[in-house]
Amino acid sequence: MSKVTMIGCDLHDRWMLLKVAVGSGQPMKKSFETSHAAEMIVWLKEFARQHDSRRIVFAYEASGLGFGLYDELTDAGIECHVLAPTHLPHTAHRRKNKTDEKDAEMILDEVRAFVLAGRELPAVWVPDPETRDDREPVRLRLRLGKQRTQIKNQIRCLFKRSKWSLPDWFTKSGDWSQRSVKWLRAVAAGDEADLPPGVLAVLAPLVALYESFTAQLKALDEVIGELAQSERYAKAFRKLKLLKGVGTLTAMVFLTEIGDLNRFANRRQLAAYLGLAPASYESGERDDRKGRITRSLSGPAGVVPGGLGGTALLGQVERHV
Repeated sequence: MSKVTMIGCDLHDRWMLLKVAVGSGQPMKKSFETSHAAEMIVWLKEFARQHDSRRIVFAYEASGLGFGLYDELTDAGIECHVLAPTHLPHTAHRRKNKTDEKDAEMILDEVRAFVLAGRELPAVWVPDPETRDDREPVRLRLRLGKQRTQIKNQIRCLFKRSKWSLPDWFTKSGDWSQRSVKWLRAVAAGDEADLPPGVLAVLAPLVALYESFTAQLKALDEVIGELAQSERYAKAFRKLKLLKGVGTLTAMVFLTEIGDLNRFANRRQLAAYLGLAPASYESGERDDRKGRITRSLSGPAGVVPGGLGGTALLGQVERHV
C-alpha cells in the first residue's frame, strides 16, 4: 500500500495546485499551469519512479473545464477520478476558511481513504467524447430556450408597466406567431401605439433579440432532430417518443445526459440518480418514513430538467438497462 502515489488536485482555468503523497507520508505541494498538463504528467511519473510507486492515483473536482485533464491523464496510464463537488465534505468551517491548498488536501484525503481504507470515492461517471459532443447542442438549446422566455416576459412586463395591453389575438404561449411579431415590430417603430420614447427604445432591441433567439432555436432543433435519427440514438429515441408528452428535445436531453444506460442495473438505480426516488427519514423509534422525491442528482451530470416523464419514462427505458 505504501507504494502508491496519491494526488489531490485543485483545478482552475490557469493553475492547478497539487497535494502529492506516497502512502500515509507527509504530502508535498506542487503547482503547474493548467495548459501544461503534459509537463505535470512527466513530473508525476518521475516522482513515482523515485519513490518506487507502481500506481498513481489522481483526483480532482468536476468543473466547467470538462474532462480534458482526465483524458490526458488516462491516456498517459495514470488512474484518474473526477469527483462530484456536491458529495465532498464542504463543512461550514471549511467554507469560511477556503484556500486552494486546503481544497487540494481535502481531495487528497478522499484519495487516501479510497486507496488505504477502501472507501468509495464520490466519483462521477465520465462520458465518452462522442456523448460529450452530443450534449453540446442539446444543452445550448435548453439555455437559449430559457433566455428567449426571459425576453418574452420582459416584453410583456414592458407593456404592463406602460399601461398597454397586448391584443386579444396575440399569441399567448409557445412560439409567437408571425402576425404577433409583425405587430410588435410596428409598435417598436411607433406605427401602432403612442408609447413613450424610452419604452420604444427598449422594445425594439427586445423584439430583435426574440427573433434572433427564435432563428437560433430552429437551427438547433434541426441539429438535434438529425442527432435523434442517428444510429447511436434512433432505437431508444423511437421508444421514448411513444410516451405521451415526450417530444424530441425531452427524449434527447434524457439520452445525452444519461449516456450509457447499461451502467444502471434497474430503473430504481436510475430513479435514484435522477432524484426521482423518495427520500427516507428514520430516527429513534420512528420507522422508515418515505417523503418527497429527493430531486437531487447522484452526480454533476449537468442539465437534467424536470418533466422527463417520471416513472412512465423509467419504465419505458428499463428494457434498455
